[in-house]
Amino acid sequence: MSVDANVLIYERVQEELKAGKGMKLAIQDGYRNAYSAIIDGQVTTLLTGVVLYMFGSGPIKGFATTLIIGILTSMFTAIFITRLIFERWLAKDRKISFVSRFTAGWLRNAAIKFLDKRKIFYMVSGTMITIALLALIFKGLNYGIDFKGGRTYVVRFEQPVPVQKVMNSLTPEFGSAPEVKTFGGDNQLRITTDYRIDEDGNNVDSDIEAKLYDGIKQYLPANTSEKEFLSDYRMSSQKVGPTISDDIRKDALISIFFALVIIFLYILIRFRQWQYSLGAIVALAHDTFIVVGMFALFDGWFSFSLEVDQAFIAAILTVLGYSINDTVVVFDRIREYLHLHPKKDRKEMMDSAINSTLRRTFSTSLSTFVVLLAIFLFGGTSIKGFTFALMMGVVVGTYSSIFIATPIVYDTVNRVKERVTKKK
Repeated sequence: MSVDANVLIYERVQEELKAGKGMKLAIQDGYRNAYSAIIDGQVTTLLTGVVLYMFGSGPIKGFATTLIIGILTSMFTAIFITRLIFERWLAKDRKISFVSRFTAGWLRNAAIKFLDKRKIFYMVSGTMITIALLALIFKGLNYGIDFKGGRTYVVRFEQPVPVQKVMNSLTPEFGSAPEVKTFGGDNQLRITTDYRIDEDGNNVDSDIEAKLYDGIKQYLPANTSEKEFLSDYRMSSQKVGPTISDDIRKDALISIFFALVIIFLYILIRFRQWQYSLGAIVALAHDTFIVVGMFALFDGWFSFSLEVDQAFIAAILTVLGYSINDTVVVFDRIREYLHLHPKKDRKEMMDSAINSTLRRTFSTSLSTFVVLLAIFLFGGTSIKGFTFALMMGVVVGTYSSIFIATPIVYDTVNRVKERVTKKK
């Protein structure tokens, strides 16, 4: 995501070059004109990182720390280091190019009437939200151990084992059917149970591990002892008590709520009109609801887990940061056009603003999506759900920043004007 600041600068430089400026002046003006969009976009993402840090725990707090450091360092390198490199090259009379012949005209003169088609996009979003709502009502979310409490064990066998048979073997031991899923390869399972989760103590843990061993020893090599099972076949174990899970669930809801409130206030302060804040928050709520709904819909379709846990909340907040970053870039261009052309038709001006940022939007979205896809394909099983949420978020966030946020601003501004006109 750090490439976004560079993309904004390079697109601005290209615009200045197209206006007939020399390379040195184009670089100076390109950097200067990109500052507001970079700062607004990165600060909104930074705010979600701060919220994650405040309300997250364990690995989520570590993720938030990395995100915050990444945003600050990427802003520094994009704004200062790259400019020093360009100025050094200019001093040596080196040839600098900000576009290739293959992409010189790509989306350069786009003139799509987005606002004329806004009702179609509202219907598309309404359909997606309806599907997400139905999935949440009739299927529900697969809450991970973070949110429901329980014990989770990852067990690796020497040969692939049937999930249903393992579940049936463990049911008499735990008194109810545990959750058993393939985790990684066919010979590795993740077993989750809430059996005696309200009880504490080493003896309780030992008794449950003994029952786990008794239930699956028939799938282990002959004469495998419980000690060998725990050391060689049980790869990991995790316990989250019900009180802790309640606290985590509460903190997750608070973190999302505060992220939305902080973003609303920041947009209001920066753009001085509540309509921009409303458009941004509607788009973010749209993105969050669809991603959450798709997690409910697609759970069980894939070989990897789509559990809703702390990592999923981190993904949602990262999607919010990414989406608002995308939206703010468009809003920044609208603000600029309003200042340059105050008497121009608002609909035409907003369409022009969206079209003028399309190159940047798709460049950033594609570069981010490609990296996430690589992590999804080649990363470990434990982060596939996290990266899947981010990939969906990038797609939905890009869509909403173009087709939802700005149309909402346009419609609400027009309604306010109509009310004022009627009162007069």
